[in-house]
Amino acid sequence: MIERHKHLLVPLPQGPVFKRLMAYGKPHLKWILIAFLLLVGGTGAEILGPILIKIFIDDFLTPRVFELQPLIMLGAGYLLLHVSAAVMNYSQLLLFQKIALRIIQQLRIDVFAKVEKLGLSFFDQFPAGGLVSRITNDTEQVKELYVSVLAIFVQNIVFLIGIFIAMFVLNVQLALFCLVILPLIILVMQLYRRFSSKYYAEMSEKLSQLNARLNESIQGMAIIQVFRQERRMNREFQKTNKEHHDAYFKSIKLDGLLLRPAVDFISIMTLVLVLSFFGITSLNSPVEIGVLYAFVNYLDRFFEPVNQMMQRLSIFQQAMIAAGRVFRLMDHDELAPVKQGAEDPEIKRGVIEFRNVTFSYDGRQDVLRNISFTVNEGDTLALVGHTGSGKSSIINLLMRFYEIKQGEILIDGVPLKNYDDSELREKMGLVLQDPFMFVGDITHNIRLFDENISDLDVKEAAEFVHADNFIERLSDGYNTKVGERGSTFSSGQRQLISFARTMAKKPKVLVLDEATASVDTETETLIQAALEKMRRGRTTIAIAHRLSTIKDADQILVLHQGEIVERGTHNELLEQRGLYHKMYLLQQGAEKLEEKIEEMKAEQL
Repeated sequence: MIERHKHLLVPLPQGPVFKRLMAYGKPHLKWILIAFLLLVGGTGAEILGPILIKIFIDDFLTPRVFELQPLIMLGAGYLLLHVSAAVMNYSQLLLFQKIALRIIQQLRIDVFAKVEKLGLSFFDQFPAGGLVSRITNDTEQVKELYVSVLAIFVQNIVFLIGIFIAMFVLNVQLALFCLVILPLIILVMQLYRRFSSKYYAEMSEKLSQLNARLNESIQGMAIIQVFRQERRMNREFQKTNKEHHDAYFKSIKLDGLLLRPAVDFISIMTLVLVLSFFGITSLNSPVEIGVLYAFVNYLDRFFEPVNQMMQRLSIFQQAMIAAGRVFRLMDHDELAPVKQGAEDPEIKRGVIEFRNVTFSYDGRQDVLRNISFTVNEGDTLALVGHTGSGKSSIINLLMRFYEIKQGEILIDGVPLKNYDDSELREKMGLVLQDPFMFVGDITHNIRLFDENISDLDVKEAAEFVHADNFIERLSDGYNTKVGERGSTFSSGQRQLISFARTMAKKPKVLVLDEATASVDTETETLIQAALEKMRRGRTTIAIAHRLSTIKDADQILVLHQGEIVERGTHNELLEQRGLYHKMYLLQQGAEKLEEKIEEMKAEQL
């Protein structure tokens, strides 16, 4: 990961993170209030239970007064409280969980929407597995905050407040003594938060690295096996996995020290305090057994929710760290270039002009320097040059995937930055060297959810690029299922489908990034015939892999180290006897050698 992305690994302060998480609850405020009222009602019903027991002990059991009607009413009231508490607690829990799931649903949508707006410069440097971890694992951790932590925290805090109110009703002096335990519990919580945040941040980052490593290994499994890199990849995976394990184990040791044991110790000391108080009081005056029972019962009920909250502190910390990572990504400002200006120009002719364009991916080293050329309506411009000469960078800038450093790009005399994204994507067709296929069927991959493209348009586009020849031979034709990245199709078949996908849009400008580089000679012949029809009436810019395929281009630009070193037609460049001439001779020799090898193979057969 490059330097400008390092801040994505730095945890955000938990205060602002918590406020942003709570802001997601605003659309559900009405139901949150209803759930809160149910929570208060259920908690109040639970707290009143020991009061009724105290009344029974002190007013009926101790003086041995057993009047039937008051006892029936007391028993019925106790039963009613329990039933009411059960119904209200179930309802509030269901509501809180429902709200929590809707909040997480919206959070995931927001994160994914932000990722879609990020520029390609971000994806060039940030590992895909790390992004997947942010959108899935981290949001899942945040879900646990809403589902398993906040509802329990709110419920238990209300319950604790109710318990202290009941304690003050029973005995003000003893209740004041018991207040001493609150600072101790808060101190334990703060100590836990302070030390655990570091461990959980490390855990989340290591898990992100594990996902990135897995994604890279699965994507490149063929290369790993061919070059026998299984052991090395396994060692690297084990190393990252061990680092994740070590960070997790540190958090477990911290949990074991500061969660249950610490609270249990405070609980025992508080019980000793209460019993001592009643023991000392009994020396001077009688002790009400009902009050003693109620206090001990309340203390037991007090520390159970405290223990529940302490045990969920680890989930809370993990969720806050995960939320911080998610919000870091959502706040990242490396966005894709967007339209500027209030006007809505349209691409009608397709005249393309580059004026002194200079560009750098990393902000330090220029990959294009002072690039200038014009492509007239309906003309074909070919870009040739060695690897790294800047051919694909010109295509990337024309498609507005990146912001240019200096200079200007115009289409029909209008700056590229003034066009809306929908206009650019609708009027400019792009075919890459390695076409991407989506899971679905062939029709879906040609149409790509565009409702304006009918089934007839899909078939016409396939026929136009001669893809119908192999599609109709498939068992399910256009309904044939496509696996991940189209792995069940040959590279030539994938390329033909991508051609059909482009032509179904009927673009005004055609951009070809070495579109025939990965197909066989027979398929290339079909594609060349299709390209000839595709280029008619369209402005075309093509990166050429085989120079023999661009002989009829209206203009050829030869690039070297980010600069245009030669320009002209095929014949003009050959006459110059420069870099293009050398490249052509080398390819002619290579093609003749290939033909000779094919002839020898045919003779052997």
